[in-house]
Amino acid sequence: MKGKDSKSGAYPNKNSKVVPITLMFIVLCGFSFYLGGMYCSEKNHFFNKDMASLIQGHKAVATSIAPLQMKAVTFPECGLDFQDYTPCTDPKRWRKYGNYRLTFMERHCPPVMERKQCLVPPPNGYKPPIRWPKSKNECWYRNVPYDWINNEKSNQHWLRKEGEKFIFPGGGTMFPNGVSAYVDLMQNLIPGMKDGTVRTAIDTGCGVASWGGDLLDRGILTVSLAPRDNHEAQVQFALERGIPAILGIISTQRLPFPSNSFDIAHCSRCLIPWSEFGGIYLMEIHRILRPGGFWVLSGPPVNYENRWRGWNTTAAEQKSDLDKLKRLLTSMCFKLYNKKDDIAIWQKSLDNTCYEKLTPSSYPPKCDDSLDPDSAWYTPMRSCITVPNPRFKKLALKSAPKWPERLHVAPERIGLVPGGNAGMFKHDNSKWKARVKHYKTLLPALGSDKIRNVMDMNTLYGGLAAALIKDPVWVMNVVSSYGINSLGAVYDRGLVGSYHDWCEAFSTYPRTYDLLHLDGLFTAESHRCEMKYVLLEMDRILRPTGYAIIRESTYFIDSIATLAKGMRWGCQKHDTEYNVEKEKILICQKKLWYSKQSSNDEIKSAF
Repeated sequence: MKGKDSKSGAYPNKNSKVVPITLMFIVLCGFSFYLGGMYCSEKNHFFNKDMASLIQGHKAVATSIAPLQMKAVTFPECGLDFQDYTPCTDPKRWRKYGNYRLTFMERHCPPVMERKQCLVPPPNGYKPPIRWPKSKNECWYRNVPYDWINNEKSNQHWLRKEGEKFIFPGGGTMFPNGVSAYVDLMQNLIPGMKDGTVRTAIDTGCGVASWGGDLLDRGILTVSLAPRDNHEAQVQFALERGIPAILGIISTQRLPFPSNSFDIAHCSRCLIPWSEFGGIYLMEIHRILRPGGFWVLSGPPVNYENRWRGWNTTAAEQKSDLDKLKRLLTSMCFKLYNKKDDIAIWQKSLDNTCYEKLTPSSYPPKCDDSLDPDSAWYTPMRSCITVPNPRFKKLALKSAPKWPERLHVAPERIGLVPGGNAGMFKHDNSKWKARVKHYKTLLPALGSDKIRNVMDMNTLYGGLAAALIKDPVWVMNVVSSYGINSLGAVYDRGLVGSYHDWCEAFSTYPRTYDLLHLDGLFTAESHRCEMKYVLLEMDRILRPTGYAIIRESTYFIDSIATLAKGMRWGCQKHDTEYNVEKEKILICQKKLWYSKQSSNDEIKSAF
């Protein structure tokens, strides 16, 4: 008992502390309410006076910052062997990278110390491109002087050389009767290609982009995709013709497009081994196709019963390949939609019902939540199925507005943009209509046949492209890989584009765009990307006699003009449509010049 009493004295009853603790809690609560009342009563006074003066002070400081000044500079010419230089897909650097799944053909940009600080020359005899729509059927030989593709593909009627021109008769490996007859058959198999349901398409292994070119006349906008190569220059031919195209390859990294973007994907004997590597290439096609979108395959192993003798194979091998392909497509929730002759069409699941039936042991499995389905800039492909977000009810092809209505309807995915809503979308449309009207007074060539290939270098919703929709142009809408992810909304409008980081070179050949437009790009990216290299990249991809519309803060505008002069551009500074004091517009034109050098040896000092 003694020990027990002793313990009780050392650790008194806890109930004896309840009353003082409760009183202390009440006092503290009361004091906090008192302070809160004082704060609230003075809140308006504080913000209206002290904060207002603080904000005005910041504005005064911003206004007083002197514009960025830059010393005059003259950029030298690159050697003639750089006339088709593509920095991030340079064949001269391929041997540094592995052959596995052709990874050497993916983007591999040079380190900073190896970047070129010179102007890429045009080929000798270069002429301003033939104007659209005539350019769809012919181009100047000297602008894309590649005899290899002419010699190797002449029997397939890809193109033929006639005097000073290449002629594009609209042939192809799988459409010997011409691309129009081929597309006619495809439209009969997919009625949605006729009524505006199908609007955006991707052509993998595009040849000279005859399929995409034919679809333009049918209201379908196609991104033609092909890798850089030593001889064929497929993408350069496409862009010279005025047809949308981009350098790229399905290999180990995702293509630079968001999920659920394209209404139709096409492969006409594109030689992509779809059933190899566990079907990972098909999984990428699945990712970028909309629910209810179509995958069209013509060529091996389709129609092998009648074609196998010309494919250097056996009927048994082709049957095995086709069976394997069918199993893979079924496991990814594709269904055979239609088939006739050399064309087979599969449709991606319209909703998530099929994916819900997949078990943890299914192959391929559903992707987990650890990777954003829209992440597509140097993002490794994964062997899993990207399931569409059930939050979005109008992603499916059957639910999306038909073209051209979808251009003007606020996309569901605008909700992924901070503050994005229908009101902001409407305001953005109005803003760009006013801007484009003003641009046309400053640059009369805009809206004429002098400008065909346009790039909006840092778009939000594709407002520039929408405002130009009735003009004879197409627009590559670029969304920063480090900025707000709005590219899905751009595709939802029936427009096309790509992710990109302007600290690196774009995936295209030199001299492929007639007009480059940027809106505050240097304000947004100058902390990461050096202005000099961005402008040199603009010069590389801009055609001689082409234009740039540079809309920028007055802080940067004069230094941009200085660098542009060093690139042999002629620029004029203008006010914006509403005479905004802190923003100006530069209208620049690149001059046509020819290299004075006969070899790259004379230019080594420039690097």
